[in-house]
Amino acid sequence: MPNWNSAIKKIDVNDVVSVNLNHHSELFISEVEPIMKLNIRGKSRDFLSMIGKILNIILPTETNTSTTNKFITAIWLSPDEWLIFKNNVTNRGAEETNIEENLYKNISQKKLGSITNVSDQFVMINIQGKNLYELLSSGCPFNFNDFKNKKGAVTQTLLNHTDVIIYNEDINKINLFVRRSFSAHLWSWMNDSARFI
Repeated sequence: MPNWNSAIKKIDVNDVVSVNLNHHSELFISEVEPIMKLNIRGKSRDFLSMIGKILNIILPTETNTSTTNKFITAIWLSPDEWLIFKNNVTNRGAEETNIEENLYKNISQKKLGSITNVSDQFVMINIQGKNLYELLSSGCPFNFNDFKNKKGAVTQTLLNHTDVIIYNEDINKINLFVRRSFSAHLWSWMNDSARFI
């Protein structure tokens, strides 16, 4: 993977960046160093079987859910589309290349489905804190009442008029995926909005 340049300006670009948004809001936001993110599409039984064999994971088939193992998380985007990402930033490089090449060789080349590397397309932002859902609700039409209690839940929605994918990693902890071109704008909005939570 090439050298990492943060999409969000004026922040420290260590492995994981933590910025306290507001001392009173108890919110913490960090841009996660780029990790492997793959968009996979397909729907045949052979496709699902091959993905399971290669990644040692069963793709979620229920709307707005996810599955995870020690290394990878798969989130449901549509009946024939998933976003797969690594769970941590360690062991990058050769391992990620091997996974992608193995998927391409056994899925794309055999015309079972498609594999697209979207690692540089999406910026992953981690948000934690007890006021997390107040921040999200201030700029999002989605009702988080059930979502916040379901670990592994996923939603595709708008946040401050920006398309995002939100993954509920744990209690008061989410990963938010946003297109790189909108990430600085969304980061700025979250910083401003957190002051009023």
